[in-house]
Amino acid sequence: MKKTTLTCFLLFLLTMTAEVMAQTPMNLNNQGLGARDQYGNQIDPNRQPDNLEDSVDIQAPPPKLYMWRVSELLGVQERVPVDTTILNFQNTNLVEGMTGHYNYLANLGTARLSRIFSERYMGNAGTGYFVEPFSSFFFHPDQLRFTNSNIPFTNLTYYKGGSKTNGEERFKAYFSVNVNKRLAVGFNFDYLYGRGYYANQSASHFNAGLFASYIGKKYQMHAMYNNFFFKMNENGGITDDRYITRPEEMEDMGGSQYIPVAMEETSNRNHNFYVYLTHRYRLGFEREVVKFQPKEDGQKKSGATLASMDGKADSVALAADSLLPAAVAMDTVRTKEFVPVTSFIHTFKVERTSHRFRSGMEAADAYLNTFYQNGMSNDTTVALSIKNTFGIALLEGFNKYAKAGLTAYISHTFSRYDLMGDSTAGAFQRPVRYTEQEVFVGGELAKRQGETWHYNVTGEIGVLGQALGQFRVKAATDLNFRLGKDTVNFFARGHITNTLPSFYMRHYHSNHYYWDNNFDKEFRMRVEGELNINRWKTNLRAGVENVTNYTYFGPNAMPTQQGGSVQIIDATLKQDFKLGVFHLDNEVTWQKSSNERVLPLPDFSLYHNFYILGKLFKKVLTVQLGADVRYFTEYNAPAYTPAIQHFNVQNPDNAIKIGGYPIVNVYATLHLKRTRLFAMMYHVNDGMGNRNAFFAPHYPINPRLLKIGVSWNFFD
Repeated sequence: MKKTTLTCFLLFLLTMTAEVMAQTPMNLNNQGLGARDQYGNQIDPNRQPDNLEDSVDIQAPPPKLYMWRVSELLGVQERVPVDTTILNFQNTNLVEGMTGHYNYLANLGTARLSRIFSERYMGNAGTGYFVEPFSSFFFHPDQLRFTNSNIPFTNLTYYKGGSKTNGEERFKAYFSVNVNKRLAVGFNFDYLYGRGYYANQSASHFNAGLFASYIGKKYQMHAMYNNFFFKMNENGGITDDRYITRPEEMEDMGGSQYIPVAMEETSNRNHNFYVYLTHRYRLGFEREVVKFQPKEDGQKKSGATLASMDGKADSVALAADSLLPAAVAMDTVRTKEFVPVTSFIHTFKVERTSHRFRSGMEAADAYLNTFYQNGMSNDTTVALSIKNTFGIALLEGFNKYAKAGLTAYISHTFSRYDLMGDSTAGAFQRPVRYTEQEVFVGGELAKRQGETWHYNVTGEIGVLGQALGQFRVKAATDLNFRLGKDTVNFFARGHITNTLPSFYMRHYHSNHYYWDNNFDKEFRMRVEGELNINRWKTNLRAGVENVTNYTYFGPNAMPTQQGGSVQIIDATLKQDFKLGVFHLDNEVTWQKSSNERVLPLPDFSLYHNFYILGKLFKKVLTVQLGADVRYFTEYNAPAYTPAIQHFNVQNPDNAIKIGGYPIVNVYATLHLKRTRLFAMMYHVNDGMGNRNAFFAPHYPINPRLLKIGVSWNFFD
């Protein structure tokens, strides 16, 4: 650990020195003896140029960039902040999330499930069903950031924790370059390796992807390709929780890696790739834009900007000139701008996922059922889907009456699933193939322009194939207004859906779990509101949801459908405080399920972060020093079953509670121009309190360990 700390400290010193030197202007006396001019002549480092006009000052252009995402359905662009967050960089690689909302299996890269019900993935996972639990690594097309920049942009990020024996590492790279002002291309790379502090739990994930964007006046395009590999060994949890909760009663095993676990020679392997393309062609017209600017070179070039669509630009210009000071002579500049009216949209996505569960050594009583062979398992399934969406949009803002945009679309999805064949007396048969077709028609009404009020309503209904009888309606609005010297934001959201459970909840064939279900459609309705007050640093969100025919994995890890309704009510308060350099950030979530037997949830989930924030070295270096704590109340959390790679409700006969245990981390983060670094002592309170240190039943939290990380942005 001393070597790791020393390495981290030296890396920081080198980085800080390089950055400070980069900000120091270079004097001519600092030129080396080998420096030569443009003709190859030796430069005298003590000689100043005779004429300043003969000197050449070469400077790189200042970096300018912006980032955005696109909606997966219709490719609508949404601007997002550039990933240069100064605060809480130490939490960006935690599987439990920035504020600790997720249950997981302790090791980096393992499966996880949010304790906050409203945050769980609501979409139809389809072919990506078996990779959804790895949401700390896997991402959908609408989560990729596109970049437009005047110079190439690169980000390199490296995380490390623990030792070479049981530690974790992750390396991420992102690169984007503009071919011209409209076309940009790039790639992303992500490699993760978690050795695990408990036996047989290592995880290794890899992703490499390419992306491109073209933002033209009439034609716009976004494309991406991502290839994910997930490898995770399974240990089934420790055999006796007392090794963690009451270690004095157990034999000292000499380290967490020697605690007995339930499984050996067991693993899950997943491979997912998708190709995504969304493009649109816009029709519109040219209109004249009139600008006025002062003739004097020394004056600030500010003036009126008016648009003329009826050829009366001269009269408009005179009217505008009459409003300007008489002493200022103005130039009238006329330019043309393209005003889009209609867009023709096409979105295409092909996705393929293969899943394999292997177990080379199984106890005779490990499973209730065995359908293919005893003592070992080799379960496989492959899923493929191809989706096309065609739409036409009447765009917002092309004239004063077009207050909102209106879009109509039709989508078609072809899905194919290969499962293990039927088994009789342990004999294998040929794989069985299922195919499904879905056709939806839908529309969107949206107002995205302006600063005060925005709204978006999207609805679709199934008309053919498996989609028949399904529908989805989602709506969101926000109102932004001034209250004194502050800005207040109010958000309202809601959805009503009636959809079939995912294919793999209806059909799956494996050695120990085998089902073909005829489930009813699941009906969901949710309404929530959110209030945000910037000056007070207050954010309050509350919602209520009703689910009919809720489908979940029951105590025997088999899909089960609750015939009645389940209600969930939740509220989250985020309140930050500041006193000089001292900060205290708080998040409190309360939620309640009407049926804890089928949908167990903790009553409270808390996050508190106390830190000192300041600037050093002439405000070049930003330093954050602090400690944070995550806590949730006791509840019968879902258990993890490796053979289905998902979480399921515990058997009430032997259910155990987790929670009621704080996880405390102490950290230091540094931000120096384009570089971010952190050092964090994770789970510093290991072995203290009630020792109920679990994020999932029988899966202990990692013991105390040091984590470090560095992220560097390059503009060149």
